[in-house]
Amino acid sequence: MTAENGVRVVAGCMVLLSVALAHWVSPWWLCLTAFVGVNLIQSAFTHFCPAEMLLKKAGLKSCGEAPKAA
Repeated sequence: MTAENGVRVVAGCMVLLSVALAHWVSPWWLCLTAFVGVNLIQSAFTHFCPAEMLLKKAGLKSCGEAPKAA
């Protein structure tokens, strides 16, 4: 898995978690969903993504560094 794919996995998990928490705990958890969405949009324009930086430090390679699938 590449860091870019990892960002999608983390974002998807955060959205699902926040929707579940909004359903069972408090609707205010939807603010987390909004935060994730805004962060994805800003990272598309600025190429700055804290989650990607953390995943790279955790050892995931970026698309250019990852081996190609045959």
